[in-house]
Amino acid sequence: MNDYLKIISDSFTGYFKYLVDEITNPGWTNYFYWLLGLSLLVFTLEVVIPWRKKQSVFRKGFWLDAFYVVFNFFLFSLIGYNALSNVGVALFNDFLGLFGVINIVAFEVNTLPVWAQLLLMFVIADFIQWNVHRLLHRVPWLWKFHQIHHCVKEMGFAAQFRFHFVETLVYKSIQYIPLAMIGFGIEQFFVVHMFAVFVGHLNHANLDWSYGKLGYIFNNPRMHIWHHAKELPPQHRYGMNFGLTLSIWDYLFKTAYVPHSGKDIEIGFHGDEQFPEDFAGQVKYPFSSSQRDS
Repeated sequence: MNDYLKIISDSFTGYFKYLVDEITNPGWTNYFYWLLGLSLLVFTLEVVIPWRKKQSVFRKGFWLDAFYVVFNFFLFSLIGYNALSNVGVALFNDFLGLFGVINIVAFEVNTLPVWAQLLLMFVIADFIQWNVHRLLHRVPWLWKFHQIHHCVKEMGFAAQFRFHFVETLVYKSIQYIPLAMIGFGIEQFFVVHMFAVFVGHLNHANLDWSYGKLGYIFNNPRMHIWHHAKELPPQHRYGMNFGLTLSIWDYLFKTAYVPHSGKDIEIGFHGDEQFPEDFAGQVKYPFSSSQRDS
């Protein structure tokens, strides 16, 4: 027990030092400044070549989404996620140790070229995320959490970050074992993650892009706007276009739906007019007894 308490203590102090170092020491693998730079780039594109020209630059919910960026990618880890995940990994390894298993790496990728490692991790991670995303729409109690993301009423790049912190726990927990079975390095993870963040920015941005034929491989604003459509077609009553970075999974498994330009469609979900508009209300929403029993 003392070992786990020490892990928790070290996690808090270690992550705080990491945040300070991120901000005070810019570098090529510095998450803070990459996130800031990519956000400013896509925001500038929205201002210069907006798809919905009548939409305000600082659209409805912009500042709420800006706070979600800070909370989900920095404060949440500081508050407890980093400590929780480190303890979870330690418990999992200790459990394996009971059976004499040192690790569960089943496929060493270190012998592959770096580009192959990046591609393999990217494809595997994205396919797992696509499946998790489908679960968020199909499982009622998970949908309660995912509704926070779908309560966005005007699309912009920062809408990508409006999601309940429980989604992070769900995504990371389901991803952990498959990715742990493959020996990926931290540098490869950083590159893949930042590329996914960039594409996610573009998917939610106020931009009229589809990438032509590449749109059948990569998710894009014209496709993703339909994922947020308030009115769902009968053949997709749980939603469509679940791809995060890649759209190819939706085309392969028949969940793609782009009937025409979604420029002016209404986004959200039925009943969203009663949904909390503040951060605290949205975070508490899935836990409220009235919502659990609905």
